[in-house]
Amino acid sequence: MNLFKAISFKLVSALLFAVMSALVRQLGETTPIGQIVFFRSAFAILPVVVIYAWRRELKTAVHTNRPFGQLGRGLLSVGGMFSNFAALARLPLADATAISFASPLITVALAAVILKERVRIYRWSAVFVGFIGVIVMLLPHLQVSHLAAAGTAGALFATFAAFCNAGTVIQTRRLTRSETTPSIVFYFSLICAIAGAATLPFAWRNPAGYEFAALVSTGILGGVAHIFLTESYRYAPASVVAPFDYTSMLWALLLGFWLFGEVPTALVFVGAAIVAGAGLFVIWRERQLGLKRAREKEGPPTPL
Repeated sequence: MNLFKAISFKLVSALLFAVMSALVRQLGETTPIGQIVFFRSAFAILPVVVIYAWRRELKTAVHTNRPFGQLGRGLLSVGGMFSNFAALARLPLADATAISFASPLITVALAAVILKERVRIYRWSAVFVGFIGVIVMLLPHLQVSHLAAAGTAGALFATFAAFCNAGTVIQTRRLTRSETTPSIVFYFSLICAIAGAATLPFAWRNPAGYEFAALVSTGILGGVAHIFLTESYRYAPASVVAPFDYTSMLWALLLGFWLFGEVPTALVFVGAAIVAGAGLFVIWRERQLGLKRAREKEGPPTPL
């Protein structure tokens, strides 16, 4: 275990993902979502191939024992990416980021239903409290008199993206039993790139020079961020690394204000604090249960 490397890699990945989201937020005002998804996914393959070729792991990235499992995860990722980018095009950067914090809580609920994991009252309580926080954040965007407003659509897209991302985590847990990390990362990018490419004949806008550079950058940033994210979990347990996901909210606030002049409402801060608190409690609880299971495997101490 190397805590310095793990936390450093996680912080770098959070920053890169935040910058990528800011680019998507800017591009989403004029560029079709499918076109952004295509560039984000296609150019993410480039750093993945380069890194894993350099590490002589490219063969493991292409090989898969469960193509349909990879396809299922890829389709969930497609739904999550399209929805997330649609939300970023319609919501302030901090709002979309804060709503995405619901994903780990949804994962707990799906793990109980789909994976039949045992979830006790502590984690169910955290899920319930977290969803209250989500509702608090959604309130400004769900006014009945403005059902057709972009903010309402963006909030719904962000919520749907959180569900898709939670489903992706569940499917990833299944795949890791037989699939390598390079394989999961490669097929995620490939399937999303194909889905984005399928929309290009119907919605394409010739990008200007700076827009093309921004589109390519979303892919490279996303691919490098994914690699840093994966590497962070090599050096420390998930329960140690995961809380640093919440640094993305700080970057979203700074980038949103700096680039777009966005200042979140008080309800966004309150809701984000509630959701982050619930998420951190779930992470802490998972760590406690992991330590307990480890002690049970070791058994009672051997008498001297």
